[in-house]
Amino acid sequence: MSVEKVDTLIIGGGQAGLAMSEHLGRRGLSHLIVEKSRIAASWRGRWDSLVANGPAWHDRFPDMTFSGVDPDAFASREKIVEYFVSYAERIAAPIRCDTEVKTLRRKPDGSGFVAETSSGIIEAANVVAATGAFQRPVMPAIVPPDAGFNQIHSFSYRNPAGLPEGGVLVIGAGSSGAQIADELMRSGRRVYLSVGPHDRPPRRYRGQDFVWWLGVLGMWDARPDRSSSAEHVTIAVSGARGGHTVDFRELASRGMTLLGRARTFAQGTMEFEPDLARNIALGDANYLAMLDAADAYVAREGLDLPEEPAARIIAPDPECVTSPLLHLDLAQAGITSIVWATGYALDFTRWLKVDAFDPSGAPIHERGVAKVPGLYFLGLPGLSRRASAFIWGVWHDADYLAGHIAAGRRVAVA
Repeated sequence: MSVEKVDTLIIGGGQAGLAMSEHLGRRGLSHLIVEKSRIAASWRGRWDSLVANGPAWHDRFPDMTFSGVDPDAFASREKIVEYFVSYAERIAAPIRCDTEVKTLRRKPDGSGFVAETSSGIIEAANVVAATGAFQRPVMPAIVPPDAGFNQIHSFSYRNPAGLPEGGVLVIGAGSSGAQIADELMRSGRRVYLSVGPHDRPPRRYRGQDFVWWLGVLGMWDARPDRSSSAEHVTIAVSGARGGHTVDFRELASRGMTLLGRARTFAQGTMEFEPDLARNIALGDANYLAMLDAADAYVAREGLDLPEEPAARIIAPDPECVTSPLLHLDLAQAGITSIVWATGYALDFTRWLKVDAFDPSGAPIHERGVAKVPGLYFLGLPGLSRRASAFIWGVWHDADYLAGHIAAGRRVAVA
């Protein structure tokens, strides 16, 4: 069997892989991208009405704008896919689609890596794992598969018509869960939403989008605290329908029933934690803290941005918050489907057979540089800072890693 040799193998043809290709190409470094499906496969696979959570002026690579999208608008899923396909063509990215890496191991002499792919063996001096953050959908084993409900992860959700008739329980109220629950309710469904701890930033404040505020306040550059065991807190923000602040009280006012975190399920009844009011209050605190930080910045810098006192008005808690349901008979409530918007887990160790992970399966790295020479990670949340998993953030991380590869100049031996 013939063996293909490359200097740098990039695994993944999404935003991370293309950003890596751009920066390696700029430095004249040869490389190959392999993608198990198509360019921007993760974006292609999301629900039909998905739009970017940041405006088009922000959620892009610095050297290319969106075609046909107003800079202040939120690009649709189709436009985002189109953007990455066009970007790949623009930089002449050497990408090979429909090629899955089944296993990747170090060569016995430590001089590089051997990738067994669906189209043959590839040896590489360097490898960049650019498979992104959406690797393995997580569905907690709370409701048995044979309980009689249609259960899907948010990754598999497409539109309301794809679910059986009846009410829907959405578990998880981050960006995906909140947007899917809202869409289902607008389609006429009876919707229950399980709300856990979350950050709830304003979509816009004093004339600026919240991504602008994250920038000027230095929040995009916040470094991850890998020593902390604190629970991950999701962000509830939406670019849907022109962009708006996620307001759980407003959803309740339109008929959605809010619930605490899902705890257990037995004999058709779901039990919920008595933490709904606390979760809503902590989301409010996060929201108001950002307004405070923004106001302080405006005063400090002497900016002429319009005041917005109405943004601080928070409606009273609805009855579903003040008197929360702790037990819910799903069938009696007319619920036929459960959508688990419960995030993703890393899946590297299934195929990346290299000693580069901690006991939980998370890669051990410093700004994406693994402890194993020649191995790199890109596109993960908090890789170097808060911005790392976002389109423009991954572009800058790729620049750093390309510089590291250039400095090492590990090349394949013919």
